[in-house]
Amino acid sequence: MRSRTDSRAISQQQQRHGREELIACVRAMLMTPLMAPTHEDFAGVRRHADALRDWFARETGWALHIARDGARLFKRPATLFDATRGLHKYDRRRYALLCLACAVLERRAEPQITLRVLGETLLSMAAEPDLATTGFTFTLSAQHERSELVAVCRTLLELGVLVRVAGDEDGFVQAGGDAADALYDVGRRALSGMLAAVRGPSTWPLENAPASIAERLRALVDEHVAESDEARRTAIRHHLSRRLLDDPVIYSDSLDEEARNYFMNQRGTLAARLSDGAGLGIEQRAEGLALVDESGELTDVAMPAEGTDAHATLLVADFLARACRNSRTAASHNGTARAAEPIGEDTVRAFLAGAKDEYGRYWRKSAREPGGEDELTDVALDRLAKLTLIERVGTSIRPLPALARFALGAPQAETRRPRKPVAPQLFFGGL
Repeated sequence: MRSRTDSRAISQQQQRHGREELIACVRAMLMTPLMAPTHEDFAGVRRHADALRDWFARETGWALHIARDGARLFKRPATLFDATRGLHKYDRRRYALLCLACAVLERRAEPQITLRVLGETLLSMAAEPDLATTGFTFTLSAQHERSELVAVCRTLLELGVLVRVAGDEDGFVQAGGDAADALYDVGRRALSGMLAAVRGPSTWPLENAPASIAERLRALVDEHVAESDEARRTAIRHHLSRRLLDDPVIYSDSLDEEARNYFMNQRGTLAARLSDGAGLGIEQRAEGLALVDESGELTDVAMPAEGTDAHATLLVADFLARACRNSRTAASHNGTARAAEPIGEDTVRAFLAGAKDEYGRYWRKSAREPGGEDELTDVALDRLAKLTLIERVGTSIRPLPALARFALGAPQAETRRPRKPVAPQLFFGGL
């Protein structure tokens, strides 16, 4: 009897471990959709390949390809025109360079390439008339342009498309490629998975190719939906699941009528399924729904976090949340119900300038200098926008409901234990 009981306990422990590993692999693929075989979670991803493929196909409609030399989750965003998305410090010009670099690597059959050859071949492609008509120019004569090429190469290194064999990129930037270079292996599997599109851009006949940027983006990711009620419901569910896994929060008023009706009826079941599969907490309020990762690992922008920028962001969040609450309180006293009033960037900048007196000793030196609040304001508002806590329209800021969860309560003296101060607490208001 004891041996049977022990066997059952071991089996339960193995099942629990397998379940935890599967959740870790789901989270790893969400954060690293183009995964190199050197990734710490890749062995687990291969072990759970079938379960992972089934889960992503069922819950999100994303395809997952897993092989010995890497894994690729073909994530496609639910919202195509969200300006807060994208690689860090990438603008349209740098994305163009990234695409050109990938085109260079795709056209070369050699297993290796040097940084200098990559740059020279990219120069010839950048000079093509069709690209020149858009106003795009690129040379390697200026140091800042060589720095742009190196930044693109380092992105490809992080993604496993390039693997450094020898050399130094910094020397190439300083010397212009005359006295310094770098040699890379080309990861063909990772390169082939760079474009997460339903249809490749080269498959359109020239006369039928989409013209505008918006049309091109839609054409790349447009998915066929069968003409049936079940197919439309599945498409809506996949759209909402993608947003819940990719975005910090979904506000019901951001959805069209059909999606909003489905969301209001099914959001509890939808959230439970995604929470169970990805190990996330559920925050459901009248205004919307959020899946929250308490560990802070499943996010590109952590909050709260350490450092001057993160501290300033939390202070701004508290300032905006209190201003929003005061605005709504005043409106309720007047017998009206309205959204929070927009707040100007200058108001936030002035707030941070005043905050330097109280908190400046904890900040980095550049933030304490005159004018340092300008950079802090830009960083803080950018982070809050990426977390869908505010909406920026020009120089105006509109606080969104989820911002209330980052409002700091004022310190309170505890009469029963006067020697033990009470730290400010996060106020979890309405989402």
